[in-house]
Amino acid sequence: MPKILIIYLIAFIFSANAKAQQNAMLFSKIDSIAKLAKGKVCVSALNIETKDSIDYYGDEHCAMQSVFKFPIALAILDKIDKGEYSLQHKIYVKKEDYNGYLWSPMRDSFPNGNMNFTFETLIKYMVSQSDNSACDILLHHLGKPQKVEKFLHKIGIKDVAIKYNEANMQKKWKNQYKNWSTTNAMNQLLLKLYTGKIFSKTNTDFIYNVLTETSTGINRIVKLLPQGTIVAHKTGSSDTNKEGITAATNDVGIITLPNGQHLILSIFISDAKADYDTIENTIAEIAKTIFDDYNKN
Repeated sequence: MPKILIIYLIAFIFSANAKAQQNAMLFSKIDSIAKLAKGKVCVSALNIETKDSIDYYGDEHCAMQSVFKFPIALAILDKIDKGEYSLQHKIYVKKEDYNGYLWSPMRDSFPNGNMNFTFETLIKYMVSQSDNSACDILLHHLGKPQKVEKFLHKIGIKDVAIKYNEANMQKKWKNQYKNWSTTNAMNQLLLKLYTGKIFSKTNTDFIYNVLTETSTGINRIVKLLPQGTIVAHKTGSSDTNKEGITAATNDVGIITLPNGQHLILSIFISDAKADYDTIENTIAEIAKTIFDDYNKN
């Protein structure tokens, strides 16, 4: 074997071993933090530019809760991209459409309803503010929740299921587990979005900007990151039952690193027995740990 090839081979092996050791150390750090939540913690991270990745139980099924509003928005935008609608398409919202939703900033701003809302406005409420009534209004326009599931499967995201709308998901505790995903699958979806593999640049830019305007989850991924860090993300949260179990505390998104690269990060915490602040802080600590590790590269 020529000497130059031997040198390259040794360098490659050394680099691969160094990367494996770095991942092992990062995995160990995530594992140590994850124990604080007293539940199932699943994490997937991917640097878009370098392709470096790590997952911590990233193939486990986890209840999405409001994270499912992100793929609903994508399914709507897919129809817009195909010319079936436009962002300025209007839906008439009646006061009764607000009934039964505990969380609806749109209802709080327009309590009397009986007015037209554009798709653009409804998507912003649904994603940036996690509005439940806006979610089900848009989902009803698409048809059954399975239409979103079918859309995701069609674009190659298989490890995901959407069976209930927001109202029906909240009717029974067990229903939320029917709307599930893995963190690996969510990372794949975010990667397809960011790299323009789902629809046009116009709609890609639109939903990315909407994600950067997310106002929920201030104590999760964004909490410990440097001030001014751009994070395009979507959260999901469940109630805590009488046994003290919180079914879902989630945050998924794309972080712009100080070096200009982009880190996709999905964190799902399921069936946790720790108090709510500790669960959220577990997400924040894991996010900061991964951020620091990937920012070195």
